[in-house]
Amino acid sequence: MKPTTTREARPDHRHDTGVRNIVLVGHTGAGKSALAENLLIAANGGGAAAGHATSTRHTDHDDGESRQRTISLTVLSTMHRGLRINLLDTPGLADFIGDLRAGLRGADAALFVVSALDGVDGFTRLLWDECAAAAMPRAIAITRLDRPRADFTSALINCQEMFGAGVLPLYLPVVSRSRPTEPTPDGQRHRLVDLLAQAGIDDTDGGTDTDTDGDGDGDGDGDGWPGRAAAARNALIEGIIAESEDESLLDQYLAGTALPTKLLLDDLETAVARGRFHPVVATAGSGPGAPGVTELLDLFTRAFPSPFEHPVPAASRPDGSSCPVPSGGPDGPLAAEVIRTTTDPYVGRVCLVRVFSGTLRPDTPVHVCGHGRAERGHPDHDEDMKIGAISHPMGRSAQQFVEMCQAGDICAVSKLTTAETGDTLSSPDAPILFEAWRMPKPQLPMAIRARTKSSEDKLSTALAQISAEDPSVTVEHNAETGQLVLWCMGEAHGDMIIDRLENRYGVAVDRMPIRVPMRETLRGPARGTGRHVKQSGGHGQYAICHIEVEPLAAGSGREFCDEVVGGAVPRQFVPSVEKGVWRQFGLGVAAGFPLVDLRVRLVDGKAHSVDSSDVAFQAAGALALKDAARAAGILLLEPVLSVCVLTPDEHVGPVTSDLAARRGRVVGIAPASDTAQAGAGGRNRTMIRAEVPETEMLRYAVDIRSLTQGIGTFSRSHLRYEPMPDHLAAEYLAARAAE
Repeated sequence: MKPTTTREARPDHRHDTGVRNIVLVGHTGAGKSALAENLLIAANGGGAAAGHATSTRHTDHDDGESRQRTISLTVLSTMHRGLRINLLDTPGLADFIGDLRAGLRGADAALFVVSALDGVDGFTRLLWDECAAAAMPRAIAITRLDRPRADFTSALINCQEMFGAGVLPLYLPVVSRSRPTEPTPDGQRHRLVDLLAQAGIDDTDGGTDTDTDGDGDGDGDGDGWPGRAAAARNALIEGIIAESEDESLLDQYLAGTALPTKLLLDDLETAVARGRFHPVVATAGSGPGAPGVTELLDLFTRAFPSPFEHPVPAASRPDGSSCPVPSGGPDGPLAAEVIRTTTDPYVGRVCLVRVFSGTLRPDTPVHVCGHGRAERGHPDHDEDMKIGAISHPMGRSAQQFVEMCQAGDICAVSKLTTAETGDTLSSPDAPILFEAWRMPKPQLPMAIRARTKSSEDKLSTALAQISAEDPSVTVEHNAETGQLVLWCMGEAHGDMIIDRLENRYGVAVDRMPIRVPMRETLRGPARGTGRHVKQSGGHGQYAICHIEVEPLAAGSGREFCDEVVGGAVPRQFVPSVEKGVWRQFGLGVAAGFPLVDLRVRLVDGKAHSVDSSDVAFQAAGALALKDAARAAGILLLEPVLSVCVLTPDEHVGPVTSDLAARRGRVVGIAPASDTAQAGAGGRNRTMIRAEVPETEMLRYAVDIRSLTQGIGTFSRSHLRYEPMPDHLAAEYLAARAAE
């Protein structure tokens, strides 16, 4: 047992403004969106919620995207027991980690949605570890119990194995054959029994028609259903007492005193808020009467913490100096953050804002600040602007305008024309900047070009809008290859951007093969002659130069030496030869890539008293370099990356074998907990360091997920250039020549 404390140690609720912000997390197909809709139906008069209820939904506005799977952060708002509940429904694919991280930033607690059919996938486990590192309160909803092959007990055990200690059910599902007067699609009736209130334990149907697993066979323990429920209740109470550290409740429990339900619920709130106890609720079916829906709403209002129990993110002044932490109350200084940006076809840019401190009011000036994302194509910006209307998002057809948005709540704000996702809103008199939430660097390149010449300007405007909305995409104009490259989180992310360009902005684009910027050098020393002699009436052009070229050590750069004797090349034309040589260095001599690591010596030449000129000797210098390259042969140099792969321990073998198949060299393997890059996902994971040619890494962002069941991640940085194997270089040069 942990050191005990008194119940007065719980967080203070005096400033609770009646809001709960909950992010729904789970893999695609777990039923997050369906569960969110059921929660809204139930709260909106489906027989569960008390008081007035309104349901709202904030989505993108283009019809093309709305027909696709949920691939962006969605906010749904409702009322239950006098509290506003903001549900932040996040995408279930790792490709959309940007929206998922935004949901985690805007929420105060997380509901992990797990399918009773599929269990917990690796990516969901990774997100659980991330929430654990931030001490975010978490609960679990096991969905789809009404589906064939669904098994609550197996799903619960899977959650306990994957998520660790503290995972205990608040309710046990009861499954019995449906009655003829109440037929159900699967021929079964599903309901829950409340373990804390002991409601429904003694009035089950009994016999073989009832079971907590959904298989109707019982477990053979001899105690029957009441015995199983009592064991589950005891485990639940012990878990609550252990994590809430309530000494008085422990004494009553050990003495065998009947524990009041209200007292247990109070300690349940403390245990959940501390982030170490994780209640489980099962759901089945859909509609207002679906089991588990009302129970989840009650869990949100009774056990999940208020926004004021969530610490305000770390902040500083825009110039980097320290500043006091905002109070977090509605009367404190304004401190808010843009967690999602969309473009409305009628009102322009709309920002979804989480207010952490102070009160946001319409038509008031705010300071908009965004720093630290310049490398992703988002330059630092600081400016004051006046916000427009404030509303609770009501989907595509309506908005519920409000007079204010107090600390702890989430609202939609218009007229922030230059605000981007991740920007901080604060008072113009005391501007602050929140520390940016952690965002992995996009690692999948995708080259595109406008299908028509007239669409090029529209493409630039559209990409600027998309990058402002989505900080997980980077737009790169590669000067060496001349390509426009989108760096995405994965294939689905790239498909979404292409679809958005075409359907929202009317810009058709074509995907192009990625060109990796190479380098060229010579295989050995050689001599070259450049002869530029032309006569076309009047002054002609006359320049001849002889050079010697020799390779230098890798990374040495380039050198030019003047070794002409006897004035064969007049002194005023030596810089002209050098200029021509350097220009050809940049253009390359084989595949159009720059030449590197060479020393060029000008040893001889000829000039004409009338026809020689600066231009003529520049041309002669370039021709001499080409001639030397033909004599020596070209060596194609490819970029080599330093790659760090973070993978579960059980996948180390397949990952290292795959790296070797990519012509990579593994240079180090260490437990992830020993490395600074591991972050929140270091439990039972290994960091593999390798050196891999960049040409072999173009699709690694997709392949590493396939190898590691969606858990593996990697980072990369340029290391050096190395010679490409001759057979691959020959294939590459042939392909370039064909282009």
